[in-house]
Amino acid sequence: MPTTPVHVQERQPLADFLQRDPFLHLYGLGDLDDFYWPRTTWLGLEDAGRLVALALVYRGVKIPTVLALAPRDELAALRDLLGTVRHQLPEQFHAHLSPGVVELYRDDDLTPGGQHLKLALTERSQLVDVDVAAVTRLGARDRKELERLYALAYPENWFDPRMLATGQYFGLRRRGWLVAVGGVHVYSPLYRVAALGNVVTHPEHRGQGLARSVVARLCQSLLETVDHIGLNVAQDNAPARRLYEGLGFSFHARYEEATIRLLPGCAPAVE
Repeated sequence: MPTTPVHVQERQPLADFLQRDPFLHLYGLGDLDDFYWPRTTWLGLEDAGRLVALALVYRGVKIPTVLALAPRDELAALRDLLGTVRHQLPEQFHAHLSPGVVELYRDDDLTPGGQHLKLALTERSQLVDVDVAAVTRLGARDRKELERLYALAYPENWFDPRMLATGQYFGLRRRGWLVAVGGVHVYSPLYRVAALGNVVTHPEHRGQGLARSVVARLCQSLLETVDHIGLNVAQDNAPARRLYEGLGFSFHARYEEATIRLLPGCAPAVE
């Protein structure tokens, strides 16, 4: 029986598919939550009524993001899906794609974004002995201070102020000024997943272990309501990798980022 492209609009079949590899699909699972769901479109491929590939279009940012991820043995189905639903994708989008999938767009206007890793919290015991006494929970009242710190120390950072409503942002102050922060990109107690994000330390306060304390406190808080915590990190960001690995995170998967503008008349490239 031939495969069939589908627009999946029910959350349960999506959750069933994504939960087969929750660390790979943390963002997808998080986006099933009511907080994010209205901004999502889910494109799938079915074989005999069974979902075999899935792509998420997230429209909660200025340029939509497309997540198309799969383990190695499911990449063929994912490539088939992306070729089939090309006309349903935004004209321009940021993409997170499993290794090799970006080749489908080599004839389009493609700007590579580098190799990235998905890390998963697998050794929770390493969080226990970190000094978190000075770390405080942040909220909506801290928004302007947060945005000033990001503008100064992490201008390329993507920060959605709505995320402060999750209660999962933490920071450290020195002499009354916020100098280290950690939070989440997605957080869902319902699906019990969280993806860390927006972690930054003021340049004048780096090398003092502040980010370690903030991230440890954040993870301790998240573990009260979720089972799977992970994050994305650039493969060549050695300092960040050391930080997270020292807190019990380990490698789970590779993926590629790119910004893609689909060109009219281009068919998806094939091997």
